[in-house]
Formats: sequence, structure tokens, C-alpha cells
Amino acid sequence: MIIRYQKLNFLLEAIDTLGLPDYKGSTFRGGFGNVFKRVVCALKRSDCRDCLLKSRCVYAYIFETSPPEATQVMGMNKYEKVPHPFVIEPPEEKQRIYEPAEKLGFGLILIGRAVDYLPYFIYTFDELGKTGLGKGRGKYRLLSVKDHEKPIYSYEDKTIRTAPVSEQILPDAFSFGSRLEEVSLSFLTPARIVYQRELVSELDFHILLRSLLRRLCLLYYFHCESREPLWDHKLLISKTEEVITGESSLQWHDWERYSARQGVRMKLGGVVGNITYKNVPDAFMPILRVGEILHVGKGTSFGLGKYEIG
Repeated sequence: MIIRYQKLNFLLEAIDTLGLPDYKGSTFRGGFGNVFKRVVCALKRSDCRDCLLKSRCVYAYIFETSPPEATQVMGMNKYEKVPHPFVIEPPEEKQRIYEPAEKLGFGLILIGRAVDYLPYFIYTFDELGKTGLGKGRGKYRLLSVKDHEKPIYSYEDKTIRTAPVSEQILPDAFSFGSRLEEVSLSFLTPARIVYQRELVSELDFHILLRSLLRRLCLLYYFHCESREPLWDHKLLISKTEEVITGESSLQWHDWERYSARQGVRMKLGGVVGNITYKNVPDAFMPILRVGEILHVGKGTSFGLGKYEIG
């Protein structure tokens, strides 16, 4: 199983005063979605579900991702919602006001076939700067896009260069033998993880692993190879039974966003903080490392569910 991805850093410079919330992921994703639809939508419809062009539309694929008819994956006949093939990682600072000439950056992760649409993302974020972002619609300029230090785009030459594609390789079958005495995770943005149809505030290892397996399976199926991984899910879950939860400082963090598209305020709370697991099978580390890159849980396109392995 191979998941292709690109991880890029965008640098912006304020032209006007920018008024942004503490957590900026929703603002970036909402602004991106509005401009993206304006840029690429041929029929300017309000609802992609009724559009005759949705099967070939870049906007519908990226932002209103829906499964093909008769999709069967993970024992279900149809998914109403498919994980978006991108993650926006907002700046970590809580700064709310950026004066003209101040700079701010954010990360963008493209997954699977979405890497082919990088020019659309760069163009859209450049256009968003001309439209305005946040409270008061402050304008900015897109100064640069980089893969680490490799320049992909710059304001000076307006040229988009080829971005390297990375790969995360997961085995089709896992070999269980050695175990790690302790694995620590730090959840940096709220992790909205569902178990038995409920959001959880206590994150046992089997719940985390189920969420990771589900996300990776769906990303692989819908955005990479259109087939399920050859994993023995029951075996993998059974191997979590001996994992012990150690020290935990996880706390529930409430976060609210306004959806202009739906016209409602939405609560998007999740757990943040540190947690330690003991007696972890070493075979699970590749899964945890992929999740460290691609995030876990709901709301990942806002940048939620970001964690680091200690």
C-alpha cells in the first residue's frame, strides 16, 4: 500500500490589516473553498450533488468529494462523505491581527491524486489574497510556496515549478513480535475521533488505531488506488488489547466555526494534550507515523487531528 502526498509551506504578506481568529484553519479552508468554486465552476450551481459535470469537476473532486455510485468499501454500501484529499495546517501562533507587511505562513498537504492539482491550489490562494481574508476581508500577497527549502512558486516570477512527491509505504500484512515499552503522542490541534457514533474524550489505543485505519483505508480507496488495503482489520484490532494507557493530560477543547455555505455556527471540539501508551506492538509504528503526517479524525481539512510522536 503506497500513499503519495506533497507537503508544502505557503508564506503570505499582509497588504491590509488582517483580522483572523486564534485558530485559523477554518478561515483558510472557507476562503479557499469560496474562491476555488468561483475559479473552476462552469455552471456556478450552489449544490454540486445535482450538477451534471460533477464527475469531471476539479472543485467537486477536491472540495465536495463524493463516492462513485455503488461504492463498496469497509463493509458499507455507500459513503455520503469521503475524506478530502488535502489538509490545511494553519499557523500555530494565536496572533489575531497582522498589520501590513507582516508575514504569516501555513502548511498544505495534498494526498493521492490531489497532487496533480497543485497549480489550482496555488492559483486559488493567490486569488484569495486579492479577494480578502478574515474579518474585514483584508488582502494579502502570496509570497512563496516551498517544499522545505525547495522553491515551488514565488511572487516575483509567478512561475509554478514541479513539486517533489513523497510516499508513505505500509505493508499489506503486519508481522507482530517486538513491542515498545512506551509511545507518547502530543495532540496539537483538537482531535475529533468517533467511536460507536460518539465523539470520545478518552482515547484508548484501540479507538485511535480504528480511526487511523479507517482514514487511511478511505484515503487509499478514494484518492489513490480505488481498492481496499489487504489488511486483516480484526487481527490488527485484536493486537491492541494488550496496549495499556499510561499518563494522559488530554483535555476537551471546544472550538466553534461559522459555515457561510450552510449558514450555521458549528461546534468542532476535540481532545488536545499528551497521552502515553505502553506495550505497543512495534508493527503499529508505520501506521502512527503516517497519521502524524495526514492527521486523524474528523475535520482534518481544517488542520484538526494533528499530532506528533514523542
